[in-house]
This record gives sequence, C-alpha cells and structure tokens, in this order.
Amino acid sequence: MNASPVSLIGAPTDIGAGARGASMGPEALRVAGLAEALRARGVDVEDRGNLIGPTNPWQPPLDGYRHLPEVVAWNQAVHEAVYGVLKGGRMPILLGGDHCLAIGSISAVARHCRETGKKLRVLWLDAHADFNTSELTPSGNIHGMPVATLCGFGPRELVEIGGTVPAISPKVVRQIGIRSVDPGEKRFVHEQDLEVFDMRYIDEMGMRHTMELALATLDANTHLHVSFDVDFLDPVMAPGVGTTVPGGPTYREAHLCMEMIADTGRMASLDVMELNPALDEKNRTAQVAVDLIESLFGKSTLMRK
Repeated sequence: MNASPVSLIGAPTDIGAGARGASMGPEALRVAGLAEALRARGVDVEDRGNLIGPTNPWQPPLDGYRHLPEVVAWNQAVHEAVYGVLKGGRMPILLGGDHCLAIGSISAVARHCRETGKKLRVLWLDAHADFNTSELTPSGNIHGMPVATLCGFGPRELVEIGGTVPAISPKVVRQIGIRSVDPGEKRFVHEQDLEVFDMRYIDEMGMRHTMELALATLDANTHLHVSFDVDFLDPVMAPGVGTTVPGGPTYREAHLCMEMIADTGRMASLDVMELNPALDEKNRTAQVAVDLIESLFGKSTLMRK
C-alpha cells in the first residue's frame, strides 16, 4: 500500500493534440470517482483543482510546431504545480489534458530528483513513442514530441523548462505498449537507444516478463514516474481517446502492468493523459482509467502477502 499523500492537478487543455476534447479529461476523471476510489484505499487525497492557461487557438503548424507559445505556457504552469507538490512531500497526479503536458510534469520530477539525489525511472505507457521532432513530425502536434523534447530534442523554450538541458536521458525511459511510430521517428528512436517494449514484444514475451525488465534495478533511491496515456489501452475497452490504435494490451494485461508497478512501492508521481470524453461512450474510458489507477495503488483481486 502506497502511503504517500496525493495531490490531483487538473490541466484542462488539448493544446498539443490533433483532436479537440482532451481538455475535458480532468473533469471526466473526477466524475468517474478518482478521488473517492483512492480515498477508499486509505490514500490521503487533495484535489488542487485546475491549472489555468491559454485557450486553444486551433491554428495550423508554424515552423513545424502547432501552438508553441500556448504549449510553453501550459507546460510552465504544469512544471511549477508538479514541482510544488513534490517539494511539499506529496505525490502529484496530473490529470490531462494531452500528452504534451508530460514535458512540464517530467521536467519537474527530474528537477526534484536532481535536488534530492534520487535516480529517476520513467515508465511511458502509450500506443505511441512520442519521439518526434519538428523535422520528423507529420502533423506538428506537440503531443507527439514530449519524450524527444525531454531528452533535449525540441524548441529551446520547452527543452529548458526544467532548468537543465536535457531534462532526462533516454536511458531512464522504458516505453510499454507501443504500436504506432512514424517512419522517421522509428529511426530516431533507434539512434537514441530508447528502450521500447512494443506490442510485438508483449505478445511474444508476455506482460509479466516485459514489466520485470522495465522495472529491473529499481531500488530504495529510485523515483518511479508513470506517464499513462489512456491510448495505451486497446480501444475496445477505452474508445475515449483522440488517437486510437487497435491491438493494445487487454484488460488483464493492463491490470497486471499496474499491479506490478504497485508491487515495487516506488511510484512517486503519475500522469493520466489523453482522455477525451468527447469521443467516449458514457464516460466508460474514464471509469476504466480509474479502475487501473486503483491497481497502481495496490488494488488486486486477492490479498497478497
């Protein structure tokens, strides 16, 4: 059981996405009973409400980026909020919003780790590698670029948000569930030696073996950050996302993934990203997400010793 007190931070924007609607994600998670579900598990939860940032101007890309000034403003707000929660000794749960916001979130976690002498491990649960750059991107949507940006490949205003460039090394990231990577992005992922457990790997080796490798070498001095893009899940059970990709983990595989993370007792920060209620069916995807977050906090079918 994770005893850390938790602070929920809403970031209601779809500024980095290619479809509108992820801005409604934080409220959908609240409606699905996230805070109540965690409190029922004995977790001390405070909801800090929503951050405020610029509205989405819905413009075409400029120099390879859509909405760069607005993305910067939102990520600065996320960075300060997540960093403040960590400094206060609580666990931040960022309720997205689209996945570009992980730039602010993870740069804050990395900054906190540098200051406290902790090692960082980032689990990136996603259908997409999100390792595009302005040269590689087919769309200019910055939600396809956060991992590359955090690793130092991106516009100066975003790369420098955490105060240290790069914010993280590709070596600290483990990507799980990947099944959609653009051609140029694929080459770049290999060049940077990003550790990716794609769906073929999970099909061949199973989720248990995948998670054992992804969680290997964690110790008492490791801060584990989980960045959970809801499109990680198969769209059959989670249709409420802007970029569905068939063939994701099953319901049980997703739960096993979360349960094994919970078993480490090391998760210290969490992003829940890309939930899009406008594309959902009666908030079903938000309910599945809450169910999985409960597993991250130790809910399992049987009591385990």
